[in-house]
Amino acid sequence: MSSLRTRADYEQEERVRLAPFAVRAAASRGRVAPEPEHPLRTAFQRDRDRVLHAHAFRRLEYKTQVFVHHEGDHYRNRLTHTLEGAQIARTIARTLRLNEDLAEAIALAHDLGHTPFGHAGERALDRLMRADGGFDHNRQTLRVVDLLEQSYPGFRGLNLSYETREGILKHGANWDHPAPLPDRSGQTSLEAQVSDRSDEIAYTNHDLDDGLRSELLTPEQLGEVPLWRDLYGATRERMPDASPPVLRAQTIVALLNHLVTDLVEATAQRLDDARPADVDAVRAAPRRWLDYSPALAKGLRELKEFLYRNLYYHPHVVATTEKAERVLEELWRVYRSDPSKVPPQVRAYFVADGEARAIADYVAGMTDRFALAEHRRLTHGRGLD
Repeated sequence: MSSLRTRADYEQEERVRLAPFAVRAAASRGRVAPEPEHPLRTAFQRDRDRVLHAHAFRRLEYKTQVFVHHEGDHYRNRLTHTLEGAQIARTIARTLRLNEDLAEAIALAHDLGHTPFGHAGERALDRLMRADGGFDHNRQTLRVVDLLEQSYPGFRGLNLSYETREGILKHGANWDHPAPLPDRSGQTSLEAQVSDRSDEIAYTNHDLDDGLRSELLTPEQLGEVPLWRDLYGATRERMPDASPPVLRAQTIVALLNHLVTDLVEATAQRLDDARPADVDAVRAAPRRWLDYSPALAKGLRELKEFLYRNLYYHPHVVATTEKAERVLEELWRVYRSDPSKVPPQVRAYFVADGEARAIADYVAGMTDRFALAEHRRLTHGRGLD
């Protein structure tokens, strides 16, 4: 037997190892622009690698999750969030005998369209683009992978597989897109559902961790949330001599384990009961397969509501996001009033994509620090000060 593993070997392994309802790379619906297969990598491994090498992926390092990059070195940014989500996606997919490579590719790509300053930037651009089709970060991610990355001859974008693009799109679309959109009349693949849930698990846990680390949240406040209170109490019983930072970190670990374990067990039971024969049966289902048990779904909902009240709408976070929205609005108005101030490579797409959309693409692609530098250069403003 040869030591070399080829794409054909990987595809054969998938036929044996994966569940009947998992997506197999050999059965991919292909790419918008046909390309020859790679001799060593499957279609989804290739998608993952293209995302990892994309310019937009590298820029995630300086894009806000909750805390703007200059507020501290240990808070999560969009890149660390993406990496944590991808790790969770691989674990869930492996446990359910799904296609890990596809779940990982979707998870790594899912935030490529996020603006600087997180959801504050998204709100600002959506408001500014209201007369020109609005703005949504899932839509923008599809624009990034289909149009905005420029690394290959013969086509714009990364030319990802149908299945990865389907997972990126998430909630469907009611807007025009230059490339054919994946069909979203039914459920997505289980791998796409895994990526979606992994995103939720990742941001819930690390936003909670960052909120405690920043002291915008306190353990006393969290005592009102039953899910946290129970896990914190159990962790303290197991580790009575643990320091407060260790106790906090281990409770976060316990929460992450609890969410993932409940999700895979409840989903496996659902799949075992229904026994979908293939991917088509998954897509035809009346509801999503990937879900928690009813009790944990309620507990998680209460925790997320707590985070919205006490972290995402904390006065410190709100004050920063309001300043961030102002920065993007002022940048936008400068570019719209004098398009010569955007780079020539952006102006080159004014005819094909429309001036407003091309400028929105440019602004959305900025990192926090580049947006602040541009704002200072063009308006002599104070940025987030």
